[in-house]
Amino acid sequence: MIEKKKGSKANLIFALGLVVLVFVLEQLLPSSSMLLTVIKKSAIYALAAVSMNLLNGFTGLFSLGQAGFMMIGAYAYAILNVPTDQRAAVYQYFDGGIIQFSITEGISSVLGNVAGLIIGVLLSLVVAGLVAAVFAYLIGLPVLRFRGDYLAVATLGFAEIIRAFFQWDKLGPITNGSNLLRKFTNLADFNIKNSTGQVIINLSTTILVLIVAACIMIIAMMINSTYGRSFKAIRDDETAAEAMGINLAKHKMTSFVVSAFFAGIAGALLAMYQTTVQAAPFKTAMTYEILLIVVIGGIGSLSGSCISAFIFVGASEWWLRFLDEEKYNILNTHILRSGFRKVVFSVIIMIIVLFFRKGIMGENELNIAGFGRWLKRLFTGKKKPAIETEAK
Repeated sequence: MIEKKKGSKANLIFALGLVVLVFVLEQLLPSSSMLLTVIKKSAIYALAAVSMNLLNGFTGLFSLGQAGFMMIGAYAYAILNVPTDQRAAVYQYFDGGIIQFSITEGISSVLGNVAGLIIGVLLSLVVAGLVAAVFAYLIGLPVLRFRGDYLAVATLGFAEIIRAFFQWDKLGPITNGSNLLRKFTNLADFNIKNSTGQVIINLSTTILVLIVAACIMIIAMMINSTYGRSFKAIRDDETAAEAMGINLAKHKMTSFVVSAFFAGIAGALLAMYQTTVQAAPFKTAMTYEILLIVVIGGIGSLSGSCISAFIFVGASEWWLRFLDEEKYNILNTHILRSGFRKVVFSVIIMIIVLFFRKGIMGENELNIAGFGRWLKRLFTGKKKPAIETEAK
């Protein structure tokens, strides 16, 4: 129990240290820095991957509806945060839309701009997650009766249907049809500006990482609770879990709804990052990207999903960009050309899968407390106690 408390404290300190590091980097680097862009997108994808891992890795339910739940969260957040005076411009083809209020704007009018922004955004994120969770509950009633590939096909079909439904013109007064939702509260609104409008303290990346870290820690606490142990029991053997008194239907639905809740928050954060929302990008390919992150990191490892999200986004968006430049012309053939980056990236993924059959972390987690003890012994020169060595 003492070791567990020390480990939790070490993880909390490590998470806060990462947030502080991101804050420092954000003040030193220009806002257009690719590093900050990768940090933002990888944080969002990390939350989406962890939410999928909760379902696929810890409960053993193979779902492919993550992009659909992210889209629901993104739309819910955007719809509820378009300023009242901007709705006519945003919903120009639908007479200003049906919803004529903004959560952040309404709270700001009562509590002031700063408190209203913070509370309004947090409340909007929770609402976005809840809307996704409600959809998950309704979808889960029939589809959670399926297992394996059948569940995957059912959730994948749901994601595609809901994407087409949100672009339906009849739903335009709410979702704006196939048009962009824009002008809503985004991450840039957290930057502190002076009287002339110049940004003096950048907080957009820090706020995003802080919210994602808090969400992942909540998921981690749930996995380490009795619910998490029940999820793992269902994953390992449903028959044995039911014989032990675990309500399969209840726990499967709980896992499905909680996963969708945090996927909805990830979608809302993606909307804040992109500053616009449209249904078209939330395709099956997005779900496959998130699933790939889960597999590379390790099915059943939260820290693995976080690490692989940064590797995936960094490699696909930044580190391999030079491969798309047309260089090294040999016999009138460009060795490097547009699209070559994806070829190399695919090869890297194949190598990782071949050498790390269970992913980078497998089912293990980063042991921050153990790493700290190792560093302490390294710099102090102290060896492990003989009793501890013999016990191991």
